[in-house]
Amino acid sequence: MNFTYIMTILESIEKIFLYTESFEDPDRFFEANEQMNFNASQILLLVIGEEVKKIDNNLKEEHKGIPWPEISKLRNRIAHDYRSIDPNISFDIIKNYLPKLKSELVKMLDKVSFESALLIKTVNSNQYRHLKYLIDEEE
Repeated sequence: MNFTYIMTILESIEKIFLYTESFEDPDRFFEANEQMNFNASQILLLVIGEEVKKIDNNLKEEHKGIPWPEISKLRNRIAHDYRSIDPNISFDIIKNYLPKLKSELVKMLDKVSFESALLIKTVNSNQYRHLKYLIDEEE
């Protein structure tokens, strides 16, 4: 199942990058499109925090540079205290921490057992279409 969790997190990261790529400051990110980009990104950060909890602890131990507990805590904060989410902190996480998480997750994927046909099928689905770079890396 680690495959599914990692793929879901990677797709969430790619969508967040897509929703935030045109913003250079947190205020514009927060205000844009009636806060639609901000709200969508918050939900995807919540998804990331939930999926992180499900990854095998042994696999996470091999990637100690990632603050796994803090990612889960962010999920809880978004889910239970959403009114106090600071757009500056969210923007900082998105711009400065998600790229490293993405990089580590791609490395983790190499340590997870799965059929290459599953990877191809998954990234060719609508749900995971932003992860086609994973196929290109294998070829």
